Amino acid sequence: GPASPMSGPFEERSGVVPCATPWGCWYQTLEEVFIEVQVPPGTRAKDIQCSLQSRHLALAVRGQEMLKGRLFDCTIADEGTWTLEDRKLIRIVLMKTNRDAGNCWTSLLENEYAADPWVQDQMQRKLTLERFQRENPGFDFSGAEISGNYSKGGPDFSKLEK
Repeated sequence: GPASPMSGPFEERSGVVPCATPWGCWYQTLEEVFIEVQVPPGTRAKDIQCSLQSRHLALAVRGQEMLKGRLFDCTIADEGTWTLEDRKLIRIVLMKTNRDAGNCWTSLLENEYAADPWVQDQMQRKLTLERFQRENPGFDFSGAEISGNYSKGGPDFSKLEK
């Protein structure tokens, strides 16, 4: 049968590693945190109240609170943006203050919307690969099997050959 997602080399070209939530999902890159909130079809921009502060986020649609709380880590308040797509999806983009690969958000809010351990590991791998690719442009990852404990100082790249 098909390989389970637990096995095999991490596919860094697969794009994002989303963390599912009751209202949609969130995901991250080295620099940004993306939040996708499903809202009732036909929602208009004027129905939306969105407050983005460096450590706090609040989103309400037609007076109904969708998402509110203290963010997992600091963001650059005046670089946060939100857009309404197809009148049914709100996409919020937050800019991380700390853009190191070690700064993998394990949850969106301090005590809410945490990624499960496997998703956290995949997120951390993606950020680490993103950093590595930035530092080593042109490196081909297609056959690379990356091992190591991502949450404690990052993986072991010693097996990779230039």
